[in-house]
Formats: sequence, structure tokens, C-alpha cells
Amino acid sequence: MSRSVCIVQARMASTRLPGKVLLELAGRTVLSHVLERCQAIPGIDAVCCASPEGADCDPVVAEAKHCGVDIFRGSEKDVLDRYYGAAKALNADFVLRVTSDCPLIDPELCGRVLAEVTSGRADFAVNNVPVTWPHGLDCEAFTFALLERASREARTAMEREHTGLFMRHASGVRRANVAAEGKDMGHHRWTLDTPQDYAFFDALFPRLPEGPEGWGYRVPLALVEADPELAAINAGHEHPLKNEHSVSS
Repeated sequence: MSRSVCIVQARMASTRLPGKVLLELAGRTVLSHVLERCQAIPGIDAVCCASPEGADCDPVVAEAKHCGVDIFRGSEKDVLDRYYGAAKALNADFVLRVTSDCPLIDPELCGRVLAEVTSGRADFAVNNVPVTWPHGLDCEAFTFALLERASREARTAMEREHTGLFMRHASGVRRANVAAEGKDMGHHRWTLDTPQDYAFFDALFPRLPEGPEGWGYRVPLALVEADPELAAINAGHEHPLKNEHSVSS
């Protein structure tokens, strides 16, 4: 029987907001919000926090253990190798990649991306090429075989740092994208990278329903659309993939 693992990369280092994954939102760490949502993704058999080796990341690992997820530690700069090591250690056939700075990650949307790969329709699936969802709902799904190929063939520093980069452009890969239906929400910024982003989340999270009722993207979307001042707190940043238009093979 196939096994699907959600691997969440997390570390303490951050140029603009050090220790951001351990900042608190509504009384809990950002990391705990992300991991809890990932545990609810349809089709996921295990969740793993993949953190760099080194004492500075010990607090991240301790928090992840407290959340009850698997732990893998590897290279800080070679994130691709860290993912490959984690997937291999957990006997994954399929991998869903999530980053720990996205506390509004939507389990149902992630499940839809994962299903593109587990169904056999694609080797690699995303939800951000072209950009239609808020930046912060991004995820990638891929087969272990493709991850193994990437680990073996990716050469550049960028390809080693950005796990999915090789997979997005390599030949012979069947790709899929799960786009938003009905409206383009790509101008919303729901990722944690700056003090302004934290101010946005700190204002938003107390207004979200507790538990699964607040996990779907429509809940925060309704709040920010009803309150332009809330959305303006961290507005003005373009999605890094805004100019990519297709992942078709």
C-alpha cells in the first residue's frame, strides 16, 4: 500500500524575521498551527518536520516533537537532500512539501494537490503556476521517484536550496497545477517573512474560529475582504512566482 508523507521544512534562521516559526499567534507557535493543519490533510499518512542539524534549531525540533510529528534533521543549505533523507527515512511513496512560514495553509487544498500525484495523473503537482491563490497557501506534491531523481541530478545551488525547482523544469516530468476557481486571489499575502507579515497574522488569528472551522481559505479571505485595513498591513509584495505561467510538461 502506498504511503504519503507531508514534509514541513523549518529552521530558526531568517534574514528579516529570526525565529519566526516560534512566534506566537493566538497563544500558540506558528509552527504548531502549521503542523496541526498538515496532520488534517486528506490522504496524508504521516507528517514530518525536517529541520537543519545544529543546536540553534533544537527549539524548533522540541516544538515539533511536542506537536507529535516525526522529526528528520539534515543539511541547512541543501534542502533538497534534507527532503530526500526525510522521505527515505519515512518510506514515502509520495511527498507533499509545505513550508513552516505559512500558518494559514489549507488542508483541503493541499489534499487536492496531493491527489494529482497519488492518482497517477502527474509526477509533480503545484497550486501556484500560474499564481491564483494567496501567497501562503502554496504547496508541492511529487513522487518519491522524482524526488530521488532530483536529488541525484540537481546541480546548482538554487536547485539544492529550492526543493521543487529541478522538478518544475526537468524533462520527462508530468506536471499539474490546481488553480483557484472563479476569482484570482494572488494579490493576497499570507506568508510570514517580515515584521509586517507578523503584524498581519497577529491581528487576524484572534478573529479566526478555533479548530477546523477556521482552516479553510474562505474564512480568512472573508475577513480580509471585509476589512481593507487588515489586508493593507502587509500589502505590496508580489508573489515570487507571479511571472511563471505554466507547469505543463
